Amino acid sequence: MRLKTLYSSREVAALTGLTARQLQWWAQQRLFVPSVASHKTDAGGFTERRYTPIELLELMVLADLRRRGFTVARIRRLLDVLRTRFKTRLYDAIEGGGAVRLFVDGDSIYARNDKGDLFNVLDNPSQPLLVVGDDVRLRQLIARERPARRRAKGTAATDKRGASRT
Repeated sequence: MRLKTLYSSREVAALTGLTARQLQWWAQQRLFVPSVASHKTDAGGFTERRYTPIELLELMVLADLRRRGFTVARIRRLLDVLRTRFKTRLYDAIEGGGAVRLFVDGDSIYARNDKGDLFNVLDNPSQPLLVVGDDVRLRQLIARERPARRRAKGTAATDKRGASRT
C-alpha cells in the first residue's frame, strides 16, 4: 500500500471493507470524524470526505473489529476509554508508540500499559486484571489492509450449487 497525504472515502472503503455509507454514518454520529469533512460546493454538490494515513490505519482496525462482531456501541466505548482513561488515540495503541497496546481474545479488548498491567477496556477499564499462568491467548490489534475480493474475468458469479446468479 502506497501512503498518500489524504485518502478519499472511496479509497478508504476499498482498503478497509467498510462501505462509504458506513463511513458517512460514523461521521454523522461523531464516532469517527475525518480530518477533512464533506461540505457543500458552490455548484450545489458536496465534496468527498478525506482521511489521513493515521485515520486510515485506525479505520482498518475498526473494520476488523466490526467483522469480528463488535458492535458500533462497543467500538464507541473503546475509542472513548482510550481517549479519557488512557489519554491516547487508537493509532498509538495499535502501532506500539503509545502508553498502551491493545489486544483481543475474541469478544473482549484489553489494554496493556508500560508497567505490564492488563485492563479489560470494554468492561472495567479502571481495574487491572489479575492474570494467572501463561494460558492467556491474546492477539495484538494491528492495522491490516482488507484483501481485495477477486472474481475470475469473463465468468458469471455462481452460487454454492454452481448456478449462475447474474
